[in-house]
Amino acid sequence: MAQSVWEKETYFAPKDVVIIGCGFVGLWTAYELINQYPKLKITILERGTIPSGASTRNAGFSCFGSVSELMFDMELMGIENTLETVKMRYQGLQRIQEVFDKKIMDYEGNGGYELFEKGGTYPIEKLKDDINYLNRLLAPELGLKKVYSDVSNKIEHFGFQKIQALAYSPYEGQLHSAKLVIALQQAVQSKGVQILFNTEVKKFKSHSGGVSIHTNLEAIIETKQLVICTNGFAKQLLPKLDVVPARGQVFVTAPIPNFRLKGTFHFDEGYYYFRNVGDRLLLGGARNKAFAAEKTTSLETSALIQSTLETFMMKRILPKGTKKPKIEMRWSGVMAMGKEKKPIIEEVQPNVYCAIRMNGMGVAIAPIVAQKVIKIMNK
Repeated sequence: MAQSVWEKETYFAPKDVVIIGCGFVGLWTAYELINQYPKLKITILERGTIPSGASTRNAGFSCFGSVSELMFDMELMGIENTLETVKMRYQGLQRIQEVFDKKIMDYEGNGGYELFEKGGTYPIEKLKDDINYLNRLLAPELGLKKVYSDVSNKIEHFGFQKIQALAYSPYEGQLHSAKLVIALQQAVQSKGVQILFNTEVKKFKSHSGGVSIHTNLEAIIETKQLVICTNGFAKQLLPKLDVVPARGQVFVTAPIPNFRLKGTFHFDEGYYYFRNVGDRLLLGGARNKAFAAEKTTSLETSALIQSTLETFMMKRILPKGTKKPKIEMRWSGVMAMGKEKKPIIEEVQPNVYCAIRMNGMGVAIAPIVAQKVIKIMNK
């Protein structure tokens, strides 16, 4: 379809910055840019009708890391990198609450818990020492007195089965991720940022004047700078980077009578995660049941993972004797993982930058990742 003169001079006119991806990282990058530089011409390209990779398809956790997960991360990528990543997540959560009213995103600060069982992947006898160690390490970095505590006395209240220990942090919470996405969209659009949905980038070419972007539209979009924020789908545009898609499957039950859970909960180094949505249970994860199959960008759900989650719900989460609730909704989102859990924030070609690989923590870390990629763009 040929362009009109009006379209050529507005929608497809040369830009200062084009961002690929209208999820959390793309939107926060646009938000921070337009607030620092109000005269910039910024366009976000989103291939879907809505941003449907992970930002609107996650579990709505406002978290920065559980005890066993962080201990494993330190073995994987060292103390310094782990501290830096946790600090980014925590600061990101503070930034979200600084910019948006809690009511806009249904934010609830009910805290975050981690469940432990004897004979699991984490040696439960280490818990007390690890909590003390993480508190000494993290509290000064985050400006807190105490990050984690042992609240195993609450296991009976929640009614968990075969769980012997419970850790807690009061600084985590939960939110409505799609409402936060919409709030960000409205905030950037009110400042003049343009969003083109159903626009898939086929290829881009860096040149002396900037970057030429070819999409499914007939128009070639020219920009001075390009930022790729496609996270789990980044391999399609940046095949050489260490980014592995990871499908996260989720379901939500019908309301459960006398439902006791309130907060966000992790189990097995974060591979299982659940929370309350009112008096319903949201449960996700279990990709460690089939790692190879879950390295996919498919947004389908699988019978194996869904069945594993249902079994976990009945044998660990809900009190013994509880009638199995009806599953009202099932869905999946696509995260981005790699050999380590630090995001990739760098210039990949002249005038082309990336902010990808959020490792399942996009909600928390996106505001700070945005700030860091902008600093690189300004060098």
